[in-house]
Amino acid sequence: MKPPPEISRLPREPGVYRFRDASSHVLYIGRATDLRARTASYFGNLGNRPHLIRMVNRIARVEAVACASVHEAAWLERNLLEDRMPRWNRTPGGQEVPLYLRLDSGPATPGLHLTHRPNRATHGPFLGGLRTRLAVRALQKIKPLPYAGETLTGAEREMAALYGVRPEDRERLAQALTEVLDRRPQAVREVLEALTARRDEASAALDFERAAERQEEIEAVEWLTSVQRACSPAAEDCEIHGWAGGVLVSFTVRGGRLSGWRQRRCASPPRLPPTPQIWQPFAQRNAELAAGLQVTDRS
Repeated sequence: MKPPPEISRLPREPGVYRFRDASSHVLYIGRATDLRARTASYFGNLGNRPHLIRMVNRIARVEAVACASVHEAAWLERNLLEDRMPRWNRTPGGQEVPLYLRLDSGPATPGLHLTHRPNRATHGPFLGGLRTRLAVRALQKIKPLPYAGETLTGAEREMAALYGVRPEDRERLAQALTEVLDRRPQAVREVLEALTARRDEASAALDFERAAERQEEIEAVEWLTSVQRACSPAAEDCEIHGWAGGVLVSFTVRGGRLSGWRQRRCASPPRLPPTPQIWQPFAQRNAELAAGLQVTDRS
């Protein structure tokens, strides 16, 4: 089947896409690391997946939202599916588990601890238990806060000596991890550079299994520290609007979650409440994307 022409105009960026049929009904919502490549893949060889073949035969139009990261796209996909699940989606809200990280700088159990219960002392949320655990393991290799405690076992004291960590380093290490979790560019860069050096050392020693593990850790830390605005406890409820080239694109933020993706043809910019400044680049970028795809929304 020939793909819709707008696929060739999609950006090679992370984002969320949705397929509509000729009656403008939403068939499917998905996320992508590369919007163009992911949507084009549906029109290749689908092999023994007849359910996808039936859906693809009904696709008349493709719409997309460009996101700042794959992590942000994952959250937006989850929010949209929790709000309304199209016929061809099978898992409401996606499959990843939302987690938070609690940073403990106390003398008994210092370190990063995973939790499902957010509070003022937690960072997150983050999607995906496996990625989050892998990122925590990597961060605590570079900033070994758990070994700066005062109630260490014998084996833990040996590791503390190996890392050169003492109880008086606890506050310094906790602050360094806080800066990474707060996505401070310099702090994130230092951790990624240290992990990259360990990966390259393993590769140079022909220890390719260990090099592959370090690469997975790098990707997990990048996931954890990437820009993610689609689910944020600090986000205020608001309406987001962007207009470009005769298309109005709108989103809703409720309870810290970005969802409510709507778009329609609109010959001139309508008079609407102003979009908060923090969301204006996102709204304008996606209005321009929608105009470039020349799509309408009649739902």
